[in-house]
Amino acid sequence: MDLKNSEPTTVCHVVALPSPGRGHINPMMNLCKSLSSKKPDLLITFIVTEEWLGFIGSDPKPDNIRFSTVPNVIPSEGGRGADSPGFYEDVLRKMRAPVEELLDRLEPLPITIMIADTYMNWAIDIGNQRNVPVASLWTMSASVYSVFHHFDLLVQHHHFPVDFAAIGDEHVDYIPGVSSTRMADLPTCLYGKGLKVLHRALEAVSWVPKAQCLLLPSVYELEAQVIDALKENVAVPIYHIGPTRPYFKLEENSSAKSSGDANYLEWLDLQPRGSVLYVSQGSLHSVSNSQMEEIAGGLSDSGVRFFWVTRGETSRINELCGEMGLLVPWCDQLRVLCHPSIGGFWSHCGWNSTSEAVFAGLPMLTFPIYWDQVTNSKVVVDDWKIGWRVKKEVESDNLVGREEIERLVKGFMDLESDEGKEVRRKARELQKICRQAIQKGGSTDASIDAFVSEISYCHKH
Repeated sequence: MDLKNSEPTTVCHVVALPSPGRGHINPMMNLCKSLSSKKPDLLITFIVTEEWLGFIGSDPKPDNIRFSTVPNVIPSEGGRGADSPGFYEDVLRKMRAPVEELLDRLEPLPITIMIADTYMNWAIDIGNQRNVPVASLWTMSASVYSVFHHFDLLVQHHHFPVDFAAIGDEHVDYIPGVSSTRMADLPTCLYGKGLKVLHRALEAVSWVPKAQCLLLPSVYELEAQVIDALKENVAVPIYHIGPTRPYFKLEENSSAKSSGDANYLEWLDLQPRGSVLYVSQGSLHSVSNSQMEEIAGGLSDSGVRFFWVTRGETSRINELCGEMGLLVPWCDQLRVLCHPSIGGFWSHCGWNSTSEAVFAGLPMLTFPIYWDQVTNSKVVVDDWKIGWRVKKEVESDNLVGREEIERLVKGFMDLESDEGKEVRRKARELQKICRQAIQKGGSTDASIDAFVSEISYCHKH
């Protein structure tokens, strides 16, 4: 878009403000690309730290999405993965002032609306001060949002504060729209070490009624009861815009391979259909070294082909894994999940990865570590019935041994067993629902259209 030749009053200007983490930046960017495809005359200013511009600045994007940067948030001692609550506190304290300074520089071009990560709650305050409406983008499931929104019910039913370890199998069945859930399957910030960040989650959700609307990265049909209940209980309009995944990349050029992709995609091309287990524990949190060694041993002993994204630990783990697997530090995850040789997904159950598994029609072996992942694991296994649990008690220090992992992986990847056939049948059902939602006139397509109309209304008024 040629800004020099644009009249400031005629440009519909959206500012996107994600939290600086892959699980937050990716869904925000994918939403912005969807908005761009719906309304090509938008100008979208996407705010990232200088560090993140280095990570994603060269990625393909529409011409009407431009990056603007703020200085890096220097993490406190311990780093992001070791102390993610501490890093989030740093983000809350250190990013607001640079963002406000950047918005001042953008103001010759009036801002129509800001889309801000729900956890960047001060963005709503900034918007209200500047008379700029703010759409709050939640990056977890609608079910997890509902748990925080109805936190007072946990208190009323004497389920908070409690010793979760003592009553982990007790069920919560009174949160509107959320199916009966074990206490131990609620988000980890409600117990144990996670308690120190609970106030931040509740604070973020408490700011949402001051926003223009709430955006949920969910497919309506997969969380219909929760979304309907939230629409009755949340004071602002809700748009379900999931899956916020880069599915358009697959449609644009399904055969494209960058030089970095070529080797692992060629390896996948050589494997039998449905024979490979894709393994990824996400981009931030890690299991212990001892547990990693048990996973590596179990995968090796299973005799199952596997493709493992090990981040920075590839060389150490490679020695433990035998010859049936390929280990890489990074991959284009959605492209890999949609490859015909992939037959299952071992996942930490972050919401983005869970959404990609559904889009790809894959069953899951769940190994949650933190925060909302345990709740997502419960939904995958108990509600959607498209997965099996590997790690059952997240707060437990007990290792899942290599023998148990070997047994689970063998059974899970047996495509001829009744259990294997059933979990894949259910996964294909959800894939069909997901794909229909993003088609013209589908639930997600219609909801994004409605949000675009809200942006246009804000621009006119």
